[in-house]
Amino acid sequence: MKERGIIWWITKDGDDYAREFFDRHYSRRRYQDGRRPKKFVGPGEYILLRTWECDALFCWKKFMDGCIDERTGERQIGINCSIFRNESKYQSSELIRQADAIADFCWPGERHYTYVNAEKIKSTNPGFCFIRAGWQRCGRTKGGLVVLEKVSP
Repeated sequence: MKERGIIWWITKDGDDYAREFFDRHYSRRRYQDGRRPKKFVGPGEYILLRTWECDALFCWKKFMDGCIDERTGERQIGINCSIFRNESKYQSSELIRQADAIADFCWPGERHYTYVNAEKIKSTNPGFCFIRAGWQRCGRTKGGLVVLEKVSP
């Protein structure tokens, strides 16, 4: 793999370009009364990443996740990828690997995990870009979302 250098830029919740880009993500929730709050990441500790052109977006969140890990019966533990959208020229797996490195620096030794709604994406192989980046499938939520994880060394 050819090394491209740093692709991600850290930004803040409320970045107008990032919010506009996030509006196209399948997980974007809309208020019935039409409100469009400036912030979209939600509560908890986070790192919001975007490309300079804002054609890719990634958010890591460390928060109390209520989703139960079917393997342990306990809440999910680790750093959650709550947003990933890529419309850039970069391969998604490359973006994920760089985002992993940033999370490893900020939260050393933490498990990384995410949820993918297979019904709302075009891929016939949900989460494949994460798997190419070294992640693995580790179950499903009660609601049917695919759970993927990367365990840090």
